[in-house]
Amino acid sequence: MKIEKISLYHIRMPLVAPFETSFGSIDTRDCIIVEINSEGLTGWGEVVADRDPGYAWETCGTAWHILPDFIIPDILEKDIEDAHHFQRCVAHIRGHQMAKAGVEMALWDLQGQAQGSPLGQLLGGIKERVEVGVSVGLQKSPEALLEIVENYLSKGYRRVKLKIKPGRDVSEVSAVRSQFPDLRLQVDANSAYSLKTAAVLLPLDDFDLLLIEQPLAEDDLWDHSRLQKQFQTPLCLDESITAPRHARQALEMGACRIVNIKPGRVGGISQGMAIHDICQDQNVPVWCGGMLETGVGRAANLALASLPNFRLPGDISATERYYQEDITNESFTLNTDSTIDVPNKPGLGVTINKKALARFTLEHITFPN
Repeated sequence: MKIEKISLYHIRMPLVAPFETSFGSIDTRDCIIVEINSEGLTGWGEVVADRDPGYAWETCGTAWHILPDFIIPDILEKDIEDAHHFQRCVAHIRGHQMAKAGVEMALWDLQGQAQGSPLGQLLGGIKERVEVGVSVGLQKSPEALLEIVENYLSKGYRRVKLKIKPGRDVSEVSAVRSQFPDLRLQVDANSAYSLKTAAVLLPLDDFDLLLIEQPLAEDDLWDHSRLQKQFQTPLCLDESITAPRHARQALEMGACRIVNIKPGRVGGISQGMAIHDICQDQNVPVWCGGMLETGVGRAANLALASLPNFRLPGDISATERYYQEDITNESFTLNTDSTIDVPNKPGLGVTINKKALARFTLEHITFPN
């Protein structure tokens, strides 16, 4: 594929409701949309880095620097065979996984369109529908939490993830479990605890949780391996896994029993596939996390989650969970069995609402200038 033109759009979209985690609350979401033109086709990608360095050190600001100054010059006006070729082209750039992943996503979109294949099929996916759940942020009170969980269950979600942090953990999980004894339930701490303070979470073993996600530091494997020995409930790593080698190391040392794969966090769909395969070889289940993606990133996540070892419901909720208006013409809706259809048109299977994209765009740049 001859890369003829690349455009970047820094966008900010209002959320339908504030979303609070252990590292803060947001009511708008920033990201960078990547548009690549090649041989009469247009591919789209999404850089999931947010405005602030809460979840990760990467931000829209760092991506806005690394993309024009380093990544784009490596591929512009060159023939890029596929995503794996792209990874080789940018291997000399340390880190910046989210920036790389956004470009790689657009290349997958181009490749799928050129071959007339939906992305899920291109990746070797086997599912037409992907089982999903919903992530519930911290609420103002336990009563408000129960009300919002009930609301999502009434919409058809069958798995709920609760955000937790110190002082807002066991009692709130207990309240939800008491009210909904049969609910598939899991929690996510987003690195809010240390090895010492995580002892307060031991009662979570009594609540039949699917998993406890990322309780310790965002770059830690070793302390998680020590903590997992104290729990019957599987620990799941998210932030700590930013490359396939980290997944291998985590499994070797027993740092987790489940892995959350986010393509943006690990450097692209190709890297997510590699982690999927490492875990599958060791019979360790994976699931697809979410970064409040637009329809562009949501389509890519659904395609990736159609692979066979994605055995737990992903955080790939319906479009209406986060946005009243998306930048894609297509919206993703929840089926009655708590699944969402994997796009079946070539590439990502979505088209861009150019008016919405323009309305949400804060800054736009095109290369060559």
